[in-house]
Amino acid sequence: GHLRVMGKALRSFIGKLLAEKTQPDKAPCHSAATATIIQAMQIRFTKMQGAGNDFVVLDETQERLGLTPAHYRFLADRPFGVGADQILTVRPAPAPGLDFEYVIHNADGGEVEQCGNGARCFARYVRDKGLTAKDRIRVQTLSGVIAPELTPDGRVTVDMGRPQFDPARVPFDAAGLVPVPQGLGKKWPLALDGKAQAATVLIAVVSMGNPHAVQLVEDVDTAPVAQTGPLIECHTRFPQRVNAGYLQVVDRSHVRLRVYERGAGETLACGTGACAAVAAGIRLGLLDARVDVQTRGGLLTIEWPGDADTVRMTGPAETVYQGEIDL
Repeated sequence: GHLRVMGKALRSFIGKLLAEKTQPDKAPCHSAATATIIQAMQIRFTKMQGAGNDFVVLDETQERLGLTPAHYRFLADRPFGVGADQILTVRPAPAPGLDFEYVIHNADGGEVEQCGNGARCFARYVRDKGLTAKDRIRVQTLSGVIAPELTPDGRVTVDMGRPQFDPARVPFDAAGLVPVPQGLGKKWPLALDGKAQAATVLIAVVSMGNPHAVQLVEDVDTAPVAQTGPLIECHTRFPQRVNAGYLQVVDRSHVRLRVYERGAGETLACGTGACAAVAAGIRLGLLDARVDVQTRGGLLTIEWPGDADTVRMTGPAETVYQGEIDL
């Protein structure tokens, strides 16, 4: 399908931003959005989703659109814009040996290092749009190079790189904390303090090019994601904020997962969150090397043989519709 969204929505969105400046922030690390006067333009976009994690995809292979954080917030806004968890931008290869550059902005307008579900949609997009004839591409992200690959069954597999568990590389400030060892891994005590919740939770910290804090829960359906997710995301021990994962182990090859994403809130699926959760579960001795991850939006398969190897994620990537929007 094809959709055209007109500029009146943007004016309404700017009015909403101005109103928000008088409202309390949703979380202590979320600064109020700034209403920015932005020059009118019309752009084409593609709406995509991977396991329910949804994206607006933009093509900048011919020229830069010159979008601001306010533009990205508007595109991601569900009542006033297109609506998405992240905005993905396709740019030309920045160096020899690469096929494209992959740029990611969260719904809050901030640029982030990595997005796994988005990487699958990125690979599907460039192939469907005729930007490449390859089944496997090498893509530069803010955190390094990844290699998405289209599979014969229509899904996409992405080599997500090696997980990092060193707190300094997450980054996570572990000063003064005593970890609880389990298997080959560690669980760190994290004290939460907020109006809705005051507790200490045990988390495994992992970087998949972006920071993750994974905690084990008995049942993801009853986990306090809405209450503790914002407190973990904005905790002072995570200087770049963090994605908060809630992991329920069903058996050694099946888990259920919810993720409160940095800059987006809870999403139906988080690809890097699934990779981080499985890697943490394997290090803690709870999971085998191949795990099916059931998210609220769909099924992802994560494979990680061990420390010397990279994590591979396989899942769906689908186009929802294409459209034009006046900014």
